[in-house]
Amino acid sequence: MPRMLDVSEDVRAEIGDEEADRLLAGENAPGSYDCTSCRTPGDSERERTSTVLFVGEETAVLAFAHAGCIRSQVVRVAEEQLQGAVASITAADAAESLATENPRQAVLGVTSGLVLIEGELHPALVVEPTAPVARPGSDGLTDEFLTLLVEQGFQPVADVNSKPAPLPGWSVLVAMGRLHSVLQPGMSGTGQVAWWQAHQPLQVTEGWRTAANKSHTVLVFAAPVGAIGQQPREDLLRDALEKAAANGCLVAAALPLAGT
Repeated sequence: MPRMLDVSEDVRAEIGDEEADRLLAGENAPGSYDCTSCRTPGDSERERTSTVLFVGEETAVLAFAHAGCIRSQVVRVAEEQLQGAVASITAADAAESLATENPRQAVLGVTSGLVLIEGELHPALVVEPTAPVARPGSDGLTDEFLTLLVEQGFQPVADVNSKPAPLPGWSVLVAMGRLHSVLQPGMSGTGQVAWWQAHQPLQVTEGWRTAANKSHTVLVFAAPVGAIGQQPREDLLRDALEKAAANGCLVAAALPLAGT
């Protein structure tokens, strides 16, 4: 059955007329899909659907989105980021399955904001779990969230006014102005996998995006459950970060930005 697909000229140029025509005829296009933007279900037989082609140096991934969310287009990303994003989809599905089986499992909450350091605004993400995080295989009685991050290379923060050190192998994936995931090195040098994956890509402010594109770096701060809380303004978020640092409850790293 023909699909209600939008295939832009740049997508058609990348995949070729023959493949584009097969998609429009419904031969290679899924009926149902998860929108690559809002992550909610879509149906290309019943509603207008955009084809979105993510292109790396060697890999290309065709995704689908509600036409009202994203227009059909080509999005160019670094090869390792594209492979990491593909791997992150599997990781996110596994995490969602575990959360369904164990509703008390901690979920990582992520807040974006701008942090002033040495007179310059830096894009930042603040990560705080919804419950204590235990080490796999432990008795689960001790919150080891910060300890686990330090073992991964995050550094304790004594002063929020100092920029965190870079952390090799990690990155923050932003596509079309939306925050998709925080990626970490995979096992045995297998590229990157998702450490955190947005269930629905998060819109960031224009100021945040501008600062990130300027520095190509995102500062990621992490604190245990209850240390930061939901802060409605960036000045209150800054105060909460400084309090957590003073209490020895804050770690951070500077991660490269992937995407735009």
